[in-house]
Amino acid sequence: MTEVDPIARFAESYERARQSETFDVARCALATADARGHPSVRFVLMKQFDARGFLVYTNLDSRKVREMRENPYAALAFHWSTTGVQVRIEGHVEPATDAESDAYFAARPRGSQLGAWASPQSAPISRAELEARLTEVSARFEGRAVERPAFWGGLRLLPSSIEFWQDREDRLHERTLYTRTPHGFTTCLLAP
Repeated sequence: MTEVDPIARFAESYERARQSETFDVARCALATADARGHPSVRFVLMKQFDARGFLVYTNLDSRKVREMRENPYAALAFHWSTTGVQVRIEGHVEPATDAESDAYFAARPRGSQLGAWASPQSAPISRAELEARLTEVSARFEGRAVERPAFWGGLRLLPSSIEFWQDREDRLHERTLYTRTPHGFTTCLLAP
């Protein structure tokens, strides 16, 4: 059976969580795997979502991006304890457009913009070296806008499946799986 729209359901769940959680509800776990299938997971902030997918922004030389270049599939997991909802999203990853990355970068706080230039994300570094790099970058952009570095941008996870997990009594949780087909999403319930 075809279900209406799991992205709309996500938007409703996200907004309910935003009203009740004490932390940033955009926080989610991002799982990737390298070409050998070795997994890696970290927490990120999902910054945008729409019918196309879920966007995160990062240094494009980071470990997670290197892994996604080798194996262009990833998974996101959200958990909002106040609403008893978990959402798991799996799919293919593609780069955001330059226009999308430029627009988001321009909206970031200046300190975050400078930090993006200063940090060689996932590379070994000392605190002193990181601070020296930040001082150099701050001087370079003093008195002017911070442009987006070419090595920084967005990645969009295109969902092939989205699972909503709703907490229920006696561990009889409600799990609804949406799977993408050429004609939209189909849905089924999964045993808890």
